[in-house]
Amino acid sequence: MKESDKYHRWVEWSKEDRIYLGKCPDLVTGIHGEDPIVLYSELCTLIEDVVNHFKAAGRDLPPVKVRPMSEVA
Repeated sequence: MKESDKYHRWVEWSKEDRIYLGKCPDLVTGIHGEDPIVLYSELCTLIEDVVNHFKAAGRDLPPVKVRPMSEVA
């Protein structure tokens, strides 16, 4: 598993902004775009870049705090 894989990320539609938002609150504020599939790919690349930046700078990565919600029965 890559170090970046432990960070939860998702894409959601914003009715207010009328655009898709890509989020990974533990590492980045977020990004936006018109195509959810392209946006998810860009978000994954950004997360990988942030992780690599932290490693290159010799800094510890932020702790993982955000987790997916459990399925409700």
